[in-house]
Amino acid sequence: MDTTILDQSLQTVQHQLAIEAIDQVMILGSGWSDIAEAFEIRAELPYEEIPAMGAPEVRGHKGRLLLAANNAQSFLIFQGRRHWYEGLGWTPVALPVYVAKCLGAKSVLLTNAAGGINPQLAPGDLMVITDHINCMGHNPLVGAHNTIWGPRFPDQSTIYTPKLRAALHHAAKHAGHNLHEGVYVAASGPSYETPAEIRMFRMMGADAIGMSTVPEAILASAAGMQVAALSCITNHAAGVTNAPLGHEEVLAATREAMPIMKAILHHVVT
Repeated sequence: MDTTILDQSLQTVQHQLAIEAIDQVMILGSGWSDIAEAFEIRAELPYEEIPAMGAPEVRGHKGRLLLAANNAQSFLIFQGRRHWYEGLGWTPVALPVYVAKCLGAKSVLLTNAAGGINPQLAPGDLMVITDHINCMGHNPLVGAHNTIWGPRFPDQSTIYTPKLRAALHHAAKHAGHNLHEGVYVAASGPSYETPAEIRMFRMMGADAIGMSTVPEAILASAAGMQVAALSCITNHAAGVTNAPLGHEEVLAATREAMPIMKAILHHVVT
């Protein structure tokens, strides 16, 4: 992780968006970018202009950093994320959390598209992440220790803050919707998993699977921030049904679920 580039990126964000502090940060995963329409947008910055980021390679990630407002709160919305599988290291993955920490944000809200391992989860369902399993084969805290990430060996017994999980449920109830809860497992990607791997993950206790979120959650929790994460179940994982897997299916499912996703996240940041 290149701290020099992270610091340069932080300075760019502060200068271009004219901000010194924010209340919270939202990182939008595949298909979630249109959530930003639910908020008042005061300024925007393309990822290409942020040294540590660059343009996302995955469709469904718009690649813009937005300064948004909702009532008295100001916050940043990252419209899309960079992934470990893109091969650029941890610097672009860590940048949103680094910016959040340096600008004084107390909480980070993560979203993603995920495959359902638990057969009770159907495409279009939303799942609050209660815990995770890191099967990416990597950890973003590896390397020279930076005190911005807290102690060298951070306790991660409760990464996903119960208070924020309750706030997501309250927001969903207000929107007339019920949320599932479950354990998210992160694999490195970019290939989808095999049916045998999904059977293994299910035996390990995973309910849904994806290729993101866990690195940001590890970093934010280690840095002392509160963390919440919400998955849109976009498909059944490999072997749960006989259907082939593809990214178009992911984007279609998030488009269909977008109205309720907007309603929940708009309410949860009030």
